[in-house]
Amino acid sequence: MSNLATADELFFNRAGLDRARLESLVDDALGGADDGELFLEYRQSEGLSFDDGVLKSASFDTTQGFGLRAIAGEAAGYAHSSELSEAAVGRAADTVKAVKTGRAGVMSEAPAGTNRLLYTDENPLGLVPFETKVALLSDIDAYARAKEGRVRQVMATLAGEWQAVEILRAGGERSADIRPLVRLNVSVVVGQGDRMESGSYGGGGRINYSRLIEPDYWQAAVDEALRQALVNLESVDTPAGEMPVILGPGWPGILLHEAIGHGLEGDFNRKQTSAFAGLMGERVASPGVTVVDDGTMADRRGSLTVDDEGTPCQSTTLIEDGILVGYMQDRQNARLMNMAPTGNGRRQSHAHIPMPRMTNTYMLAGAHDPEEIVAATQKGLYAVNFGGGQVDITSGKFVFSCTEAYLVEDGKLGPAVKGATLIGNGPDALTRVSMIGNDMRLDSGIGTCGKEGQGVPVGVGLPTLLIDNLTVGGTAA
Repeated sequence: MSNLATADELFFNRAGLDRARLESLVDDALGGADDGELFLEYRQSEGLSFDDGVLKSASFDTTQGFGLRAIAGEAAGYAHSSELSEAAVGRAADTVKAVKTGRAGVMSEAPAGTNRLLYTDENPLGLVPFETKVALLSDIDAYARAKEGRVRQVMATLAGEWQAVEILRAGGERSADIRPLVRLNVSVVVGQGDRMESGSYGGGGRINYSRLIEPDYWQAAVDEALRQALVNLESVDTPAGEMPVILGPGWPGILLHEAIGHGLEGDFNRKQTSAFAGLMGERVASPGVTVVDDGTMADRRGSLTVDDEGTPCQSTTLIEDGILVGYMQDRQNARLMNMAPTGNGRRQSHAHIPMPRMTNTYMLAGAHDPEEIVAATQKGLYAVNFGGGQVDITSGKFVFSCTEAYLVEDGKLGPAVKGATLIGNGPDALTRVSMIGNDMRLDSGIGTCGKEGQGVPVGVGLPTLLIDNLTVGGTAA
């Protein structure tokens, strides 16, 4: 069954909506508007949490609803409801019409259609019995404890969702997407004497649970969480100061996402609040730095067949060989900036208005062997994994905490350090990239991006990277 047929079954057959009447309401609500859509959503989600040998929580939730938007210039009227009925859509239509008062807009051209499928449409929640999911989490706990006697605590979570969306535009244009999403997370605490340290690992994507419950997958996840915890158990205090910093491949791309990616979203640049505003066509990074946002990667957490406005996702080059060449755009900001939408209009749910958001954002590989990059660094920090971070979009300033990092001494990896933070400015850091590894890697499927109170799943990626100078906050006296 096609995505559109599945969505029609949910919204018009099961929910009892009349498609012709709904299309008439949408036409009336958007007449004279510049753009807009009716966004229908059905979502099932579940989560299981296992802590110290006990199933601590298990949840299952079903939500549905719609969001109706009318756009007039820079203004947008938006109304939403969890009641899927013709009457509720009619009330929403009366509300959003107000944004068009005194205006006679010309409706933007509808997005191009697509038959491309990037992931399965299977609902992962019902494919694996509940007992199997609980047994998986129990096996993770037992495996970690059997492998290392210093384990003090094991926490494991399994989460999944299945989202169906359909987007209706004026004139009867329709698109739909069926989106699975699963994730497994493992956290381990180890102790020696009075000292305790932790490590974690997670993975997933737009797949079903079958991959996650394979022993080779979840055992590797436990092994990695345990490895990090044991490394941190031997860590020493971090010296503070300015120094070269090597970023490891994969998840450290979260720094690229936060410190640079948000600044390349269309709304911040249209409003001139981004550090990159007005720099299109200019050099913003070192030669060799190419950054891409790609929502078309099969099975990836950040991918979408179509975005939440119905635009097919695409691969958008943002920075090419150090030159700023593109922004990530939703429909409204693209129109106002006289640019093309890039399939980056995303929303957390039907209760949220769409805005430009990243999908899978990464830097392309370079020519250097990672060992060559370490050998070229006399004294610095090698950051392998990150925790939380904060970024100011306007200035580009960022602060990130490292959950796994090492000193680099005389071109060799030294001891692991604890409490390291990276402090810098995203646009400035791009100009200090001096070596790019040939080992670009995407993260394991754990990213969630927050913006204006909305969270959406994303992916990040990075090759090993040498930044000549960053401020490192440390814990050494």
